[in-house]
Amino acid sequence: MKKYFLVLISILSSFQLSAQNEIGPDGDKLLWLLIFLVVIPLFFFVFGKKGKKKQPLFARAKIKIELEKNRLYCPDYLTLNINNIGDVDVDLDRPLMIFDNFWLKRKFRLSGANGRTFYPLYMVKGYNHNLNIDLNHFYSYDRKLKRYPKIRISIYNVKGRRLGSKTVYLRKTLIQF
Repeated sequence: MKKYFLVLISILSSFQLSAQNEIGPDGDKLLWLLIFLVVIPLFFFVFGKKGKKKQPLFARAKIKIELEKNRLYCPDYLTLNINNIGDVDVDLDRPLMIFDNFWLKRKFRLSGANGRTFYPLYMVKGYNHNLNIDLNHFYSYDRKLKRYPKIRISIYNVKGRRLGSKTVYLRKTLIQF
């Protein structure tokens, strides 16, 4: 009997605890919330596109980089070919050329060729750009660079996002790193 009495008291006390006065939102407040969540973004979507150039929904800036040397070992010239194969136009910053010798790295920014500066470069979709790089100019700057077996060229856009890089070996090495 005592067990039944305790169960009855616990059930009755739980009914009292769960009976709370909750006030829900009125119907007009729900209607205004629905208008705000649906109509306002639709308004900005329709009227916000006037006068703007149409771009694809998932626009992707992508470039293809080719780095060629004039000789198999100890080349004098490198040819950098950049092709914009993405969906949108790209604004390229100056390419970063890195001489790499396993532990040591020397970095140079390329600004142009033959005394002309043409970076930053705006590339439209499908555009191709070639740059001839004379390595003797860098070797005359620092003789130790001839011992560096690897060159990597990295391309960034103007905002600093890395778009790609390419590596070429200038000399034979025991370990290709």
